[in-house]
Amino acid sequence: MAYQTIHPATGELLASYPDSSDQELEFAIAQADQVYRTDWRLRPVADRARIMSNAAAILREKTEEYATLITLEMGKLIGESRAEIGLAADILDYYAKNAESYLRPRELTESPGAAIHIEPIGVLLGIEPWNFPFYQVARVAGPQLMAGNVLLLKHAENVPQCALALARLFEDAGAPRGAYTNLFASIEQIGRVIEDPRVRGVSVTGSERAGAAVAERAGRALKKVVLEMGGSDPLIVLEDAPLDAALDSAVFGRMFNCGQCCVGSKRIIVVGGDRGKAFLDGFVGRLTALAAGDPMDPKTALGPVSSEKALNLLLSQIDQAVAAGAKVVIGGKRMDRPGYFLEPTVLTGIDAANPIYVQELFGPVAAFHVVDTEEDAIQLANATPFGLGASIFTVDTQRGREVAARIDSGMVFINQPAWTAPELPFGGTKNSGFGRELSEFGFYEFVNHKLINVAPSGAPPWGPVALG
Repeated sequence: MAYQTIHPATGELLASYPDSSDQELEFAIAQADQVYRTDWRLRPVADRARIMSNAAAILREKTEEYATLITLEMGKLIGESRAEIGLAADILDYYAKNAESYLRPRELTESPGAAIHIEPIGVLLGIEPWNFPFYQVARVAGPQLMAGNVLLLKHAENVPQCALALARLFEDAGAPRGAYTNLFASIEQIGRVIEDPRVRGVSVTGSERAGAAVAERAGRALKKVVLEMGGSDPLIVLEDAPLDAALDSAVFGRMFNCGQCCVGSKRIIVVGGDRGKAFLDGFVGRLTALAAGDPMDPKTALGPVSSEKALNLLLSQIDQAVAAGAKVVIGGKRMDRPGYFLEPTVLTGIDAANPIYVQELFGPVAAFHVVDTEEDAIQLANATPFGLGASIFTVDTQRGREVAARIDSGMVFINQPAWTAPELPFGGTKNSGFGRELSEFGFYEFVNHKLINVAPSGAPPWGPVALG
């Protein structure tokens, strides 16, 4: 049974769920296709907005219930789980409020009579990860349901109760059955869903391997794909940045969600030898002070990673890094306690031959670098196959903008760790994927920008015509 709830803080198996049968999968696709063609796309946008606003209100009303599910299934600190529910609600509200303007036809003033109309394209498949089980879904469901598309959602195997709760959420909010459908599908079944002609696009957040496999299969079927494949985000501390503020941001950027964040600050890059030593001392001191414990306890500062598989991968990466010459400044070991706890870890002495120089460290492990110049920092920041987010810390914000312009990433934050909000487009470049979620950019990823060009009766067969 692939879909299971295993409490990361204890390792205890709490619940198991059977995979969808082929018959159940066919019914789900057929129902989604029918409700798209005969109901959802035809509804006034105000009706869809009402349902989306209802879903946001239910999230806020039942924050504790949903947050507890997140913490139970993937180990997130309860305060961070509550914040995730609030963010998911904000995203749904954002699209409920803005969809009407995003859907409004846009006249092409340089070509009188021509206008672009925004239309949905059909049934979409979302494949979402475990690290933000409500937020990741909201940033797909919010814009795409409001655009008039319908959504089949394959969630991660270790958050099945979150997946079921999301399906109930949209049903309780008033969405017709088939507008949002949870799938407990196998990898093989998902391949068939991607190829099904009734499914018109796929949105994936996950590993490079998963994204490449989905994109290949969807590409053969000529279907649009949006991919967010993670990152190895640099956090650059220039020589003029206030030390304490940059340290606080570095700890937050690296340790939020126990380091399991696509835009986490995974590589700390400090300009200047003396500053580098002071920064490392401060960084290590702050990490040492993080107390591990039950993620449901508000006093806990360090929770478990999501699974034993995730823990073992991190331990293997640390071992490989050390074998290639890296030094463990702090941590590096599994904690002697039940559950999947890893000591906060800082690695230094990482050269270009080290495997983790180009790997993503998805957990409470930081790669720490000290460089001599701003130019060195930029080169190191770009020396990765990823390009999701980045952070730059400096008193001189204009200088920060100039450095940001030279960073190969989809997002750069100056004097903040990389973050997210409904109005900010989210996405990367290089191996971090393509396409955008959130803001109006995310709204337009799976729509038909239909040109309607009107000429007066009796007009010539080609060329511009001035309408009277």
